[in-house]
Amino acid sequence: MTAALSLEQAPPLSVPLRFFLTAPVFGIAAGGVLAWAGPAAFASRWTPPALALAHLLGLGVLTMVMCGALFQLLPVLAGVRIVRARLIGGACHALLVAGTAALAAGFLGADTVAFRLAVPLLGGALGLLLAVVGTGLARAPRRHDSVRGMRWALSGLAVATALGLILALGHGWSTLPLARAAFTDLHLAWALLGWVTLLVAVVAWQVVPMFQVTTEYPPWLRRALAPVMWLLLAWLTAASLAGRVTWPATTGLALACAGFAVQTLVLLARRRRRRRDASLNFWTLAMVGLAAAALAGLASLVVPLPPRLGLAPAVLFVAGFALAVINGMLLKIVPFLVWLHLQQQLAATPAAPGRFVPPDMHAVLPEPRARLQLGSFALALAVLVAGLAVPALLRLAGICWIGAFATLGWNLVRAVRLYHAQRRRLATAA
Repeated sequence: MTAALSLEQAPPLSVPLRFFLTAPVFGIAAGGVLAWAGPAAFASRWTPPALALAHLLGLGVLTMVMCGALFQLLPVLAGVRIVRARLIGGACHALLVAGTAALAAGFLGADTVAFRLAVPLLGGALGLLLAVVGTGLARAPRRHDSVRGMRWALSGLAVATALGLILALGHGWSTLPLARAAFTDLHLAWALLGWVTLLVAVVAWQVVPMFQVTTEYPPWLRRALAPVMWLLLAWLTAASLAGRVTWPATTGLALACAGFAVQTLVLLARRRRRRRDASLNFWTLAMVGLAAAALAGLASLVVPLPPRLGLAPAVLFVAGFALAVINGMLLKIVPFLVWLHLQQQLAATPAAPGRFVPPDMHAVLPEPRARLQLGSFALALAVLVAGLAVPALLRLAGICWIGAFATLGWNLVRAVRLYHAQRRRLATAA
């Protein structure tokens, strides 16, 4: 798998790491909001705490990590070098951090000034990302499935961003004469399915076979999943705006997600490496969460649920799937990047070989710490899902999520500290 990657084109380690290290901070903030609001957060999907939670996790955690991943993947997968990667990555990161904080503050405080700040900040962050990555993909010398999938995912982000900015303009200036509920549903669908799911799938084409030692995904799935889901989302959008029935498109999207989840579980079950580690368990949990979210979404089309239980598909998707897969990827990607950059620096230091041996990936983030991260995450997820039925547990769920994200953040910080310590050793050995 690594032979097909342009590892020498990887950007400086600080470019993706700034995004990865920031994500747990927003996760801790989301846990704090849930612990503070308790049952009121999930009284309905429209409560200010629920909206703040959705964007702290959707932008501050998921999109934050995925932006860092795209800055890493574009050179490595597509073979396109990002000029001034530190400057562009730093600007995108700063705008995304400030914009997410402003948007969450706007929802919690019903503050139009915060929304007015969030619009240019988030528009600038995501617009810069779309411009840089979109231009890179347009001139990419490679045309394999992952590059094509990244294009579909990026177009999904573009639609989700446009809808989100329209909604934010309405909050900030009260100038939106459109059906806000319909636009919110479409924004959510494009963000979670057209952006998050598709990019996770594109990354999975590479990291599941490489890190979990499985066979590759079937070629038909790699070619068909992204365009089929994009067309179903377009169908959903047209039907929703025209006031037509949307259940056929919704059913198709749920089946596509479930199909991807089942195929991934099959690959993991047939993997060549028999040893189970925390990253494998995170991936397994994520795919079970995605399949459960799809089934819950299908069930909600048949059986109307009360407001709190009606949040089950979204909770299972965001917490059970998206956050789980982000944790599982970071457990492998960050140690791999640390190892890779140390190897590259060692190769560029002629006097060091023989006097300096970089740590392997398992030493960067040892399995006991990874299992602690898995345990804290599983506990937080279990309490959160139980809180849908027993609202009194939601404050405890918020505290558990603070612990889970703090554990993730500490593991990432430890990996970065080891990297800098090894760099100092390398300089001494040279």
